[in-house]
Amino acid sequence: MQIFPAIDLKEGKTVRLSKGLMQSAKIYSDNPQDLAKQFQDMGAKWLHVVDLDGAFAGETINFKTIESIVQATNLNVQVGGGIRDEERIKKYLDLGVSRVILGSIALKDPDFVRKMAKFYPVVVGIDAKDGYVAIEGWADVSSVKATDLAKEFANAGVKAIICTDINKDGMLSGVNVDFTLKIAHASGIETIASGGVSSMDDILELKKTSLIGGVIVGKAFYEGKIDLKEAFLKVL
Repeated sequence: MQIFPAIDLKEGKTVRLSKGLMQSAKIYSDNPQDLAKQFQDMGAKWLHVVDLDGAFAGETINFKTIESIVQATNLNVQVGGGIRDEERIKKYLDLGVSRVILGSIALKDPDFVRKMAKFYPVVVGIDAKDGYVAIEGWADVSSVKATDLAKEFANAGVKAIICTDINKDGMLSGVNVDFTLKIAHASGIETIASGGVSSMDDILELKKTSLIGGVIVGKAFYEGKIDLKEAFLKVL
């Protein structure tokens, strides 16, 4: 199982949100590229980067910052936030990003995502509130169940599904293992847990099942709840 340290970008700075609310943003670093280097030194193989401004605007707002992160390390970087057409997918991959995360567009146009997955390394992001898919930077909650959306991408060539329980995100209250497993069973695709990781125990609990291929660690690291260097040694 892979551990994905998370860098969420707002106006070029590393921040963390609580339950996806932009007004809750807490700044942790003014130099995301230096932070990425630290993760690499700790033993990370992958890095999870989200352009929060881009997620709300539907544009690649923090592209230059992401470029500096990619250039600063040898990490495999997966990027999400505002990627809603083929041109932006290619733009990030040309930059050296390893794979792109398609979130809002996965709900709006699953056929497009399936088509892109045939040609590019695509990850689907399914973010849910009370079991229903939320899009546009989590500002809008749909009437579509997260598990139903996950089924749309079975056998589509998607590399993985990242599922986030918004009610858990940034709250350090423990990851929603049951929700993650439901997404994994519905899609049959490697599933990455996100939201609420609070301790090493959460990571070890997720590691017990082969259906869960990874976990995203954000606030737990920034608030000193998890020693990532130790986590990489135990998990990788």
